[in-house]
Amino acid sequence: MNPTARIVVVILAVAALGGAFFWLRHPAPIPAAPVASNASPRPQVAPVPAPPPAPAPAAPAVRHPLGGRDLVGGPLPALDSSDGAFAAALSALLGNKALTRFLVLDDFARHFVATVENLATDNAAAELWPVRRTPGRFLATPAAENATIAAGNAERYTPFVRLAEAIDTERAVSLYRHFYPLLQRAYEELGYPGRYFNDRLVEVIDQLLATPEPAGPIAVKKVALPGTAASAGAAAGEDAHALYVFADPALEALSAGQKILLRVGPNGAARLEAKLTEVRQRLVERGPGASVP
Repeated sequence: MNPTARIVVVILAVAALGGAFFWLRHPAPIPAAPVASNASPRPQVAPVPAPPPAPAPAAPAVRHPLGGRDLVGGPLPALDSSDGAFAAALSALLGNKALTRFLVLDDFARHFVATVENLATDNAAAELWPVRRTPGRFLATPAAENATIAAGNAERYTPFVRLAEAIDTERAVSLYRHFYPLLQRAYEELGYPGRYFNDRLVEVIDQLLATPEPAGPIAVKKVALPGTAASAGAAAGEDAHALYVFADPALEALSAGQKILLRVGPNGAARLEAKLTEVRQRLVERGPGASVP
């Protein structure tokens, strides 16, 4: 039971006991004698009982309690002043060079939980990512029709894939456990009170691991952005004004996270999925230190 629920229960208990005490100390008044009247007595109608109050919805059960044992400790800062603590911890995990190259630490906790939530939708707003944009432009074969993702496009993501592979999974998940109360608070602020952020993270990982593996090059098509005049045969300098989408409607309907894995390429996707599998295993393992909100 969370602290708010405890307070509500205490208030209700005090109110009930107080009402009972008042009733015991003040017996019901003796009714006055009836007054004679020539009017015909009105029939007595039993009052309609009020319907019982609807039961309060039960809080959703925690499906994946955060297990394992932390390797770090110490008090946590307030959510609004936590960027420095995240920076120090992530710098120790990744190194200063990688931290500067790949991550954005401004309001990191809120951006992290928002990105996890958005990866499962079709709207992963890049401005909320705690990861810097991948350098370069998306590469597709220059065919006017039946274009596909160019083989060299995956090379843009290679540095990030190597970084992910090199991360010590046990240390990373230990940091996640340490900072989890801040992430949970940020998730509730996002509009999910009473829901367990670790459950959502595991859901998103499972969705990413279920990303289909198309055989052969993936067909894409160019769509001009509103207010631009880009065309299928535009020069390379004008491609920045166009958006590539998957030609297969089933692939285009995938979540934002799944489409990112497809753009990374088969090799990079397999390596990232292997790391995600390790992370998932650590997130749901049970044992000393398992906790729920």
